[in-house]
Amino acid sequence: MRTPHHHTLTVLVENRSGVLARVAGLFARRGFNIESLAVAPTDDERFSRFTIVVDVRETDPEQITKQLFKLVNVVKITELAPADAVERELLLATVTADAEARSAVIELVDIFGGGIVDVGWNQVSVMLAGEPARLDDFEELVRPYGITELQRTGRVALARLERQAPRLRTTGKAS
Repeated sequence: MRTPHHHTLTVLVENRSGVLARVAGLFARRGFNIESLAVAPTDDERFSRFTIVVDVRETDPEQITKQLFKLVNVVKITELAPADAVERELLLATVTADAEARSAVIELVDIFGGGIVDVGWNQVSVMLAGEPARLDDFEELVRPYGITELQRTGRVALARLERQAPRLRTTGKAS
C-alpha cells in the first residue's frame, strides 16, 4: 500500500467572481504547491466548494488553513486526512489500440470499471472514475499500449460518514 503524503482541504466559499484567483494567488505568494484543485458550485447557489490537495511533505496544512481563513470569501474549511475522506477522480484518455491490441485495452477498461467513450480506427478514448490510486494503476497498465492524450480532473472529496449505529436511548421504563 502506498504511504499517503497528501491532505485534502475542502473549502466552502462564497460563489463570487474572483474567488478562484484569490485562492490561487494566496498559494502562489506563499510558495504552496497545489497537487490537485477542483471547484464547483454546491447545492446552494450562494456557495462553491474547492477541493484542494496539498503534499504534506512540502506544505503544512495548518499554515494553509490559517492563510485561507484570511480571505474574505472563505466560509468554512475542512481538513481531510486520507483515512477520513472518500476521494474520487475522473480520467479521460485516448489510447493507441490497433486491431491487435484493442481487445486487451478494452479488457483493462472493463476490469477497472471504465467505459469506452469514443472509437477510431487505431485509437479508443476511455473514461474511468474512481480512487486516485486506482486510476494511477490503470494508467500504468495501459501506458505500454501508447497514451495519445490524458486528462484527469483532480480529486474531489467528502468526509467519511459515521459507521457506528447510534445507541438506543433507555427511558428508564420497564417493558
